[in-house]
Amino acid sequence: MRNPLLAAATLALLVGAPALAQAETTIIRRDAPDVVVERPASERKTVETRETADGCATKTVTKENDVGDRKTVTKEVCD
Repeated sequence: MRNPLLAAATLALLVGAPALAQAETTIIRRDAPDVVVERPASERKTVETRETADGCATKTVTKENDVGDRKTVTKEVCD
């Protein structure tokens, strides 16, 4: 009785050992961001404020970057 039990245990060990030796590999891949916004290294900003005698005030802001792109915004407020 001892020999068939020992034979069954040995057979189970031989069949099950390769299954334990196999490893699973998981690969995680991440995509790059969809949008990349590059900001200019430096920019110049000019603010000009004018007030008139009739109570109106005008504020003009001009921004210019190193590439030469320029944006001007003017706001006028009258009391």
